[in-house]
Amino acid sequence: MHTRQQEPLADHYDAIVVGSGISGGWSAKELSEKGLKVLLLERGRMIEHVTDYHTATKAPWEFPHRNARMPIDLLKKYPVQNRTGFAITEATHHHFVNDLENPYVEEKPFDWIRGYHVGGRSLMWGRYSFRFSDLDFEANAREGIATDWPIRYKDIAPWYDYVEKFAGIAGNRDGLPHLPDGQFQPPLPDNCLEQHFRKSVNEQFADRKVISARAAHITAPTKEQTELGRAKCQFRNMCMRGCPYGAYFSTQSATLPAARRTKNLTVRPHSIVNSIIYDEKLGKATGVRVIDEQTNQWHEFRAKIIFLNASALGSTFILLNSRSNRFPNGMDDSGQLGHNLMDHHFHVGANAIYERDLDKVYYGRHPAGLYIPRFRNLGQDQQPFKRGYGFEVYTGRQNWDHAYGLEGFGADFKQKATQFGNWTITLDAFGECLPYYDNRVSLTDEVKDKWGQPVLKMDVHYRENETLMRKDAQEQAVLMLEKAGFSTIEGFDSQAHPGLSIHEMGTARMGNDPKTSVFNKFNQHHIVKNVFCTDGACMTSSPCQNPSLTYMALSARAADYAVRELKKGNL
Repeated sequence: MHTRQQEPLADHYDAIVVGSGISGGWSAKELSEKGLKVLLLERGRMIEHVTDYHTATKAPWEFPHRNARMPIDLLKKYPVQNRTGFAITEATHHHFVNDLENPYVEEKPFDWIRGYHVGGRSLMWGRYSFRFSDLDFEANAREGIATDWPIRYKDIAPWYDYVEKFAGIAGNRDGLPHLPDGQFQPPLPDNCLEQHFRKSVNEQFADRKVISARAAHITAPTKEQTELGRAKCQFRNMCMRGCPYGAYFSTQSATLPAARRTKNLTVRPHSIVNSIIYDEKLGKATGVRVIDEQTNQWHEFRAKIIFLNASALGSTFILLNSRSNRFPNGMDDSGQLGHNLMDHHFHVGANAIYERDLDKVYYGRHPAGLYIPRFRNLGQDQQPFKRGYGFEVYTGRQNWDHAYGLEGFGADFKQKATQFGNWTITLDAFGECLPYYDNRVSLTDEVKDKWGQPVLKMDVHYRENETLMRKDAQEQAVLMLEKAGFSTIEGFDSQAHPGLSIHEMGTARMGNDPKTSVFNKFNQHHIVKNVFCTDGACMTSSPCQNPSLTYMALSARAADYAVRELKKGNL
């Protein structure tokens, strides 16, 4: 495992990018490809593509506990990360933060799921990649909620095209105005259960459509992608361990090698950005203060422009902690910094069993299934709640583990245990959370982290609108499964806390008015013009689609604008 990359030889750069996840990788790529000398700062360790994916090809029997359970003493380090129910295994735990070293305060329950290493959560993300539409960008203005988005679909559509072609998105062109089509590679194939469910719902429900999930997996590599060493998806579905084939989009497989080949990029891991340095005479930022994760030494690095891509709450921490005479409460004049925290509410829907086609199996484990785009509050459909939700649809065939519940012994039992069980299906809704001003994070000294810094305090909860939406989502999931002829249908609502969807958004939102927003339509700080933010912190609302593709597009768009402004001498 790489523990350190060579110290950078300089402390002055054209641009500093804070954070190396999905948005940070894109910012670093775009800025370096445009000729800027870029310093990419990552608070965690270095992870190199392929060579540092130590569990990527291991079989279950190669783990001490067969990858079935974690030793209790090791599990104690991950009390928050383990709340996901899937993240902390022998194969993946090293990609998640040690919660004991990285504490935060929960005024109300909030599940902050993090990965501190080069690549960030781009190594572990779910890879669903959907565009937003004007239904989403106009929602706040149309309903008089919070503040208006400063952009519309036409502003970002060319950048969606640009990032999709580079990243590689598998999907179909479905012709849905509220879920715009993109630049797709061939979709991931359906199994027989998915074929049945898609056909049944699409025939029986005029107001909704089951589509292939649009996922950041290469199915037909382009010349550009193969030149970066990327290959098509192998259908292993062990993505969270790191993909040695580069089949899914990550910083390691895509944006980092593209940035490195320019010779303009310096990567410095183990670099915890504490705050932004603000020069009151110049009226702009001049650099960042950094704590070395390993030595606890402080450093200052200077640059002409700074891109914050430390994740929604990571970037907000830096802004809140960037105090000066000009900004005594953090780098903000609007009073919105730290407020309007959103996350998709999910883990509500229904499960069922499919007792047909038991003579059929499938090859491989495709990493994304079906998706049911939002169908509520479109046109004439008006619900007692605002906005809507979409369903991720997961299917599979019970393996030998179905024998846990079987009775018997001897040869007959062994024969039953070697057969596949029933097909299963789950519909899990991801719903929009409205931007509430008092859903907020703030700095507190009640607890300090390992490096003596204050930590974030979370004061966030869902409200009546989300509760009404969840009730409808469960009812509709059950109804669709009933209409499709499934058996043993069970609705569920786990009442997941904010954060668990791992789609934190808001807290430093975009807007047209510096009195009500932190960043402008180009993700540029309203007051400190050479500071940009293109991660989840900048989101003005939380459309029910997965947001990462939008972070990519915003990052590429903001980098293009920043370089043009820099060349004009405006920064």
